Amino acid sequence: MFSFLIRTIACLLAAACLAAADRPPNVVVIFADDLGWGDIGVQGAKGYATPHIDRMAREGMRLTSFYVSQPVCSASRASLLTGCYANRIGIHGALGPGSRTGLSASETTLAEVLKARGYATAIVGKWHLGDAPEFLPTRHGFDEYFGLPYSNDMWPNHPTAKPGTYPPLPLYDGERVVEEMPDQSRLTGRYAERAVSFIDRNRDRPFFLYLAHSMPHVPLFAGEGFAGGTRRGLFGDVISEIDASVGAVLEALRRNGLERDTLVVFTSDNGPWLSYGDHAGSAGPLREGKGTTFEGGVRVPCVVRWPGRVPRGRVNDEPVMTIDLLPTVATLAGADLPSAPIDGRDIGPILLGRRGARSPHEALFFYYHQGELQALRSGRWKLHLPHAAAVLEGASGGRDGRPVPYRRAEVGLELYDLRRDRGESRNVAGRHPEVLQRLLALAESARADLGDSLTRRTGSGTREPGRRP
Repeated sequence: MFSFLIRTIACLLAAACLAAADRPPNVVVIFADDLGWGDIGVQGAKGYATPHIDRMAREGMRLTSFYVSQPVCSASRASLLTGCYANRIGIHGALGPGSRTGLSASETTLAEVLKARGYATAIVGKWHLGDAPEFLPTRHGFDEYFGLPYSNDMWPNHPTAKPGTYPPLPLYDGERVVEEMPDQSRLTGRYAERAVSFIDRNRDRPFFLYLAHSMPHVPLFAGEGFAGGTRRGLFGDVISEIDASVGAVLEALRRNGLERDTLVVFTSDNGPWLSYGDHAGSAGPLREGKGTTFEGGVRVPCVVRWPGRVPRGRVNDEPVMTIDLLPTVATLAGADLPSAPIDGRDIGPILLGRRGARSPHEALFFYYHQGELQALRSGRWKLHLPHAAAVLEGASGGRDGRPVPYRRAEVGLELYDLRRDRGESRNVAGRHPEVLQRLLALAESARADLGDSLTRRTGSGTREPGRRP
């Protein structure tokens, strides 16, 4: 009788282990808005602490050459969710209220990829891929949606927009506007509460949570218990509250026994605004910021945690991009990739710490300004293609603040060795003609595939950018 009981218990334990092994991993992507490479403690932030993000780094991996495809809201988010360069799917810049364009129904999002695998899916926070009903996240694979349809400065209180430019800021729950002009000092806290609720309600099935914070995009607001809490002022208070939301998510995973079943990714949609004084973020040692394709605009903080799978305390400097998350997660979840071509590649070997794992990309391409190819990175080399000077102006410096325009100088044909010069201060194009020619050939290949607004204007392009063949 005793041996029968032992065999029965052993069979039950084996079955439980098999069920756990068969369950695909939960996925949490936490996406800050306008958070710079140097805005987290483990990468040099001053005047405030980010203990929960730093804990993720200790218990997981920092990707120190992690990029977005464009240094601006909508295009960056489109790439994250579809695994495609934004040019491929026709998303440029930052879409405003009432936009006639948005994420096409023909595109397959990460939420749809995972939903087909049986995942519960939710977005909490900022969407910014179209606010017409057909563009909302609930039409793109998300079971739940709670948040703003676009940036938090697209509201009547914008300090420089003409009266009537923006309607009252709507807060959505599903496809319904449940509030207008919500108290933004409560947004980060409400997002955290909704994220934790989603985890609690779906602990018994695989889930995908996309927590897309509205800040530190300006205007800045900090919640009760955070306002006035740091030496860095309001900006530090806001980051401290975002860090607390990371802690709330990690605690929900621990409480539900899901830590070892969950991949958590913390990153940002682009680099920091440069024109807000005390409200501006930091790109750390990198050059420039949001709205530019220099490293400060497109290289963003990224911390990945998955206890037992992602090695502890690792730092990896291989160049990878948000477009790589979709194919990587699909592989880990045993899900099918979209039928249409995507640009991302599986970086699972890097995340799982396999010896000798390298970037799967020959080059990463950086578009901006309505589809203009401005830069690319290949290994240690970063090439900037000539593009015009511009005035980059933000939205609002805070409750009463106004932006100071940031003037970006005209950019020529410039080559930088990021291994020796990550601040892009020494143009070495004249010293490496063979590298220059190789990268120019890669740029032409990208233009032929993805288009370029400049080649279209001059008549030398093969097709319009942003149109799938």
